[in-house]
Amino acid sequence: MISIDPALQEDRDNYKLLIGSVVPRPIALVTTLTEKGILNAAPFSYFSIVSSSPPLLSVSVQRKDGQMKDTARNAIRQGELVIHIVDEANVEAANQAAASLPPDDSEVTAAGLTPVPSEAIHVPGIAEAKVRMECVLEHAFELGGTPEAPGCDLLIARVVRFQVAEEIIHSGRIDAGKLAPVSRMAGDTYSSLGQLFPLERPQ
Repeated sequence: MISIDPALQEDRDNYKLLIGSVVPRPIALVTTLTEKGILNAAPFSYFSIVSSSPPLLSVSVQRKDGQMKDTARNAIRQGELVIHIVDEANVEAANQAAASLPPDDSEVTAAGLTPVPSEAIHVPGIAEAKVRMECVLEHAFELGGTPEAPGCDLLIARVVRFQVAEEIIHSGRIDAGKLAPVSRMAGDTYSSLGQLFPLERPQ
């Protein structure tokens, strides 16, 4: 084994170790509204479940040079966001939404995605996603970096409405094969679902 002290490395080197080790990572495509009402979208692979009761999700929005990104700023200001699961059918468009655009330009439009009204919140979702979760912001934490320039904004979002395509859900369970989720690996590499196998949990 190679022993590595993260305190003795550059941040970029620690980043490479993390994204190469913590794989595969599910991808959230998040929509928010700007102050002018423009629909913003961006993909995030620092994303996971926090709790099922209530249903909580986490999205970590990494800052650039200590500056808050549009998604975090919009979600914190309005208190709402929609989280979509990226799948094989929409992954290319989700990747296009990662482009660095001015705050008043819509990544949804640029990526050719279709806005759709939400039921429980003001922020629209995206029609191309088989799963979208309308959320209110439960908590936001500034983490990492330094006190003067935090490294990320950790958003904890509470799901107030699930929108799920009929063809992928049966008896309340989602068929992973029909969802065909895509995950992030390291660098520019992505992964599809791959092989599934059962493993019974011990009593």
